[in-house]
Amino acid sequence: MATFAVEVVNLRKSFDRAEVLRGVSFRLDKGETLVVMGGSGSGKTVLLRHAAGLLRPDAGEVRVFGRNIERLSEEELLPVRRRMGYVFQGAALFDSLSVHDNVAFPLREHTSLSEGEIHERVVHVLSLVGLGEDVLPLLPSELSGGMRKRVGIARALVIEPELMLFDEPTAGLDPTNSKVVGELILELKRGPCDTSIVVTHDVELARTVADRLAILMDGRFATVGRPDEVMTSGEPAVQAFLAGEAR
Repeated sequence: MATFAVEVVNLRKSFDRAEVLRGVSFRLDKGETLVVMGGSGSGKTVLLRHAAGLLRPDAGEVRVFGRNIERLSEEELLPVRRRMGYVFQGAALFDSLSVHDNVAFPLREHTSLSEGEIHERVVHVLSLVGLGEDVLPLLPSELSGGMRKRVGIARALVIEPELMLFDEPTAGLDPTNSKVVGELILELKRGPCDTSIVVTHDVELARTVADRLAILMDGRFATVGRPDEVMTSGEPAVQAFLAGEAR
């Protein structure tokens, strides 16, 4: 039996009686990038947080690396989470910590590496996202929006994950920095981490990085397929959504 990086079966989730996810199912193969698009409030981030074990479903199953995680305790989830990196929409950096200490944080919390080993790995992952040692002492407030995004990606990469989860990685960025982030996700796919789920509203990013593209509408996937198939779908609701996002 094949083991998928992520497998979601009939996932349902409600908040205050409002059903956000209404039976979402999908499989993510190792080495694949799935991009999930949908309107504001469609449940994209809710779906991603279930894959990370940050939310528990009302019904359905979530399997990560072949293990059902929906009912695991926080302690039981730790070994699974150490195999994944999560890039939050706003980067979620600690305001009072330097770039070095932000990126080093997961290693200090979850490994027994020496400070020298931690420093080497921090410098290495920053280089992967195009940042040099000159940024190490800077605080998040001293970084541009694009640099904060890249530091957030570096922090997710520092634990050497097998799976990356990106929540709106280009939100709030200008076209130039959005393109840089898209190219970075592609580069990661060819190198340190080749499996990912990317939640986005950015049509160009979806075209750039997706192996498969899913459109989340009314709590379900309206369509899933190769980007070219989805972009030329004959489904009127899908085309209306894509036309609106492209403007």
